[in-house]
Amino acid sequence: MSEVFNACTYLLDRHVEAGTGDRVAVTGPRGSLTYAELLDRAERVAAGLRALRMRPEERVLIFMVDGPDMIAVILGAMRMGAVPVPVSTMLSVDELTDLLRDSRARTLVASREFASTAQAAARRAPELAGVILDSAGLASSDVAGDGVYPTSPDSTALWLYTSGTTGRPKAAMHRHASIRSVVETYGTQVLGIRPGDRCLSASKLFFAYGLGASCLFPLGVGASVALEPARSTPDVIAGRVMADRPTLFFAVPTFYAALLNADLPADTFSSVRQAVSAGEPLPAQIFQRFRDRFGVEIIDGLGATEALHIFLSNRPGQVRPGTTGVPVPGYDLRVVDDAGADVAPGTPGHLLVRGDSIATGYWCRTQTTRRVFQGEWLRTGDTYVIDDDGYFHYLGRSNDMIKSSGAWVSPTEVEARLLQHSEIAQAVVVGANDAEGLEKPVAGVVLTEGGKLAAEEILEFCRDGLPAFKRPRAVLFLDSVPTTATGKVQRFVVREMAKDVLTAG
Repeated sequence: MSEVFNACTYLLDRHVEAGTGDRVAVTGPRGSLTYAELLDRAERVAAGLRALRMRPEERVLIFMVDGPDMIAVILGAMRMGAVPVPVSTMLSVDELTDLLRDSRARTLVASREFASTAQAAARRAPELAGVILDSAGLASSDVAGDGVYPTSPDSTALWLYTSGTTGRPKAAMHRHASIRSVVETYGTQVLGIRPGDRCLSASKLFFAYGLGASCLFPLGVGASVALEPARSTPDVIAGRVMADRPTLFFAVPTFYAALLNADLPADTFSSVRQAVSAGEPLPAQIFQRFRDRFGVEIIDGLGATEALHIFLSNRPGQVRPGTTGVPVPGYDLRVVDDAGADVAPGTPGHLLVRGDSIATGYWCRTQTTRRVFQGEWLRTGDTYVIDDDGYFHYLGRSNDMIKSSGAWVSPTEVEARLLQHSEIAQAVVVGANDAEGLEKPVAGVVLTEGGKLAAEEILEFCRDGLPAFKRPRAVLFLDSVPTTATGKVQRFVVREMAKDVLTAG
């Protein structure tokens, strides 16, 4: 008989059984719950879903703001064997409809502020049996007879849709055992999270990075989390930091840049012992500026929706700015050439990873699954080079590399040079064809507040720090960097903006 393992009992029941049920699990503007109270809420949600005739392995789409209710729905669904599918609250009616249809969701749980979008999408989703606004109705259910469904470590625990930066979103399917895996690898062995910590994430729970930061890691060790329901802005997050005094803070590089560009007091992050960055590589200049201004070190890591969380990371106190660090314990990484052979240190190649948290595949995407999930290995789509000390250096997404003057150019290397200028807050480098049809680098930049740089000054700055073939040939001034709902830069948007800049006139 196979082992019985349910991620909800791992994250909640064992802490209550150990006598720490009175410890605060979740806090924030939407209320606070102890571990015992959160367990009770999850049990009631599970009972409520059963009362709606939800069956194990059916999907519950979650369209909610960050708060105790959202965590209770995620855990309650897993508890009764259903599959929670948290999705971005910024989806339009058409986008939400597409995910309801794609997932064949049986139930949609939405926050009341999204009622009109949820109900409009529900009318166009034939597989959907019902819409629940908030979890009040579910959580009021009688828990008599509540039992944990006997899932196995390999049972599907949740789906996470990819951010869709370049195409149609795909649902990565994760096992119950994967949740335990990320807690006990990155969470405890790299982040060093402990029961006395309080987490705060600028990235929301529907994003794999935010789910780990605001649910899996803190609940996995009996720590607490502060949840902010509002859209993350520097002022909003700074207010939450001052109110809840987190010890661990999580954000993406774009948000760290926004924090640096905001007028925040130097002691804003005085309670934070460790900051974390993921979603995209953290430029060395942002690392240094944040540490100098706020006195907090950021450890940068690489994760993927398909891996559930971070598998390559710098270590606290041992950061090498501009690198993504070394493999997280429990994961194996390879850098390979186009034929799949391992390359030598110093040679760029495609990054592959394997580990217990890798998804089992994409829902109903056979060809894409076969291309991305290659046996035990996940093909990340990133280009990396390993140095002689074993540190991994990001060169770009495999389809973002620029072939200029016959040589490959890493966008991140050019961006790093641009960010060394004190008047450049953010930079995105893409390729564009010149009048001869040859690809050349083009820089999109966001200036700091009050910055007055001219394009020629930026190009001259790059001439002083980059070889000729890597230098941008033109500059686009941006009001902001286009990003997905999860904070990842949408390079294809900048690429479209730049496509005629080298041929105009």
